Order: sequence, then structure tokens, then C-alpha cells
Amino acid sequence: MKSPSLNLLAAMERVLEEAKTPLHYREITRRVLEQGYWRTDGVTPDATVSARLSVDATRAGADSRFIRLGNGMVTLRAWGATELSVGSAKSPALLPRHEDQTFHPMSFTDAAERVLKQFGNRRSMHYQDITTRGVELGLIRTQGQTPDATMSAQIGAEIHRQRRRGVVPRFVRHGKGMIGLSEWVSHGLADQIEQNNTGVRKRLHSRLHAVEPAEFESLIGRLLGAVGFEEVTVTNYSGDGGIDVRGTLVVGGVIRTRMAVQVKRWKRNVQTPVVQQMRGSLSAHEQGLTITTSDFSSGARTEAERPDRDPIALMNGTQLVALLVEHDLGVRRSSHDLIELGESNDHAE
Repeated sequence: MKSPSLNLLAAMERVLEEAKTPLHYREITRRVLEQGYWRTDGVTPDATVSARLSVDATRAGADSRFIRLGNGMVTLRAWGATELSVGSAKSPALLPRHEDQTFHPMSFTDAAERVLKQFGNRRSMHYQDITTRGVELGLIRTQGQTPDATMSAQIGAEIHRQRRRGVVPRFVRHGKGMIGLSEWVSHGLADQIEQNNTGVRKRLHSRLHAVEPAEFESLIGRLLGAVGFEEVTVTNYSGDGGIDVRGTLVVGGVIRTRMAVQVKRWKRNVQTPVVQQMRGSLSAHEQGLTITTSDFSSGARTEAERPDRDPIALMNGTQLVALLVEHDLGVRRSSHDLIELGESNDHAE
């Protein structure tokens, strides 16, 4: 491992230069530590990186070497990027341009869907072919040595996650590594199940507005525990104001991030001032999450992703219900064995 000889900002700059593409600040943290460009005894190095970027943006302003694009993504100002949010219609222009092509990175699964729709002709493709097309088109960028394995794993993980949430997965595995889109298949019984599950999700959403406030916030506490939070503490109910839940988000048993959670059981959209108040309530080295049963105004989303402030994560009602279903909170599952006649050459992958 290289001996650390760089300060944190220089280490972050080197990682971005080596990657030649914008990275999430947590990925930057992983790389500076892995490459030995920087060391820390802190238990939340990603929070340190995020805070250092914010301090640098405040102090250096337009002279900062970095630009925060939103959603935690960071790019180098030298690449000529403008301060727009990732995901906007103009976001591809934020990526570094090369002489022969411009990369527009997306997730492996989104790239797979794009490739299947463009080249599948409503027929399945092998995940290795999907990966090759995705890389050739610049839809995905990876430093890994086995991107095809990553593609297969992420498609499988998404199928499992969407089934847990009670929705029809967008991908179908056909065996022997072949992948197709579920929209190409006549679902029959699956459509009936999806209609039932859609109705249950809507009723669960409505029920969230009917339970007692303290019970609702307790439910949120249990959900946070289910998704990886530890040391979850539900604050005393006080009219739905301030911080409602505090805890530590643990990722992979290694990364620990202190989180403050605000819960809004509203039918109207959450507006910008709520996000600003949330940020002002955070303690040192603490990040924020606002959960609502409704949705967020465009202004609130912009405020949450301000490049010169620590980002505030947002979870709307649809996302909340999906997570509750995925972790069996507020719902129960019933299973039936459905058998179908397979082809003679149909073997497990």
C-alpha cells in the first residue's frame, strides 16, 4: 500500500483524476483509503470527506477544485462541469468528454434495460452480451475485472428485491444466463397478483394516516432497524416537530454514519423550509433523512441536494410503502406453489 503523502483534498482530486468520471463521495472515500492516499482513525470517514467538501466549497467558492453535482456525486471543476443536479436533462454534459465518445454512466440494471430494448428485439439476451453492449455504448463504467458477473448479480438482486416488495420485476431469468424483460411476457396469474398487491400497497399507504402519531413514528423506528440502522432511538413525541428518530446507519459492518430522521405524516408535499430546518437541527458529524407519507416539492428536492451544504436524504410515501412491504411491516405474505411445464432443455443457470 502506498504511504499517505497527500492531504485529504489532494487525495480526493487524485482519485477523481484516476477514475476520469464523477464519483459518489462514499466511493471517493473507499478509494482514497484503499489506495493509501489518506488515512484516518475516524469511524465515519465518508462523513469526514463529505464535510471537507462542504467546507472547501464554502471557503474557496468558485476557486474550489470540486463541484458537488447532487445525490452525493462529485466532479472536478477542471472538467468544465456546471453545477446541475445529477438526473436532470442536462446531466450528461457534466461528465468528462473524450475525443471519441462521451460516457453517460448509469446503473448496471438501467443499462441492461436500455440494451434489451434496443437490441433484444423482444427476445432474451445473455447477461455477458448485455454487459458487452453496455460497456461499448458507454452506458456503464466500471473498474472491476468481472463486469459481467456484476451485471448478473445486480439483476438477480433487483429481481429478489422487487419480488419482496410485491411488484413484478422488470427482468426475467430464462436459465443458462439468458435475461429478458417482464413486459415482453404474458403474465396471466402474475398480473392478477400484481393487481392485488397494488391495492394492498394503496390501503397500507392510507392506513399510515390513520394510526396514532406515536405508533407511526415507532413503526418508522422498526423500519430503520430493518434496513440497517443500529442504536435506533425514537424521541418523545412532541407534535411532529424537530428530530423524531436518531440512529447509526451501518453499511457492510464497516461504515457507520450517524443519522437524524425527521418524519412527516402529511398529505401535502413537504416544502423547502422543512428541509432547511432539518439541516439546521443536525449535530456535528450527523447526516439527515426526511421521510414523508406524501412527496417533496421541487424546491425541497433542490434544497436537499445543494452542492454547498451537506445533503439531506429524502424518502417519499411511495418509497416508504415499498420498504415497509419489503421488510414485512404492516403486511403479511401468503404463498402458493405455481407449477408450469418446462422445456426439455430448460436447466437451472
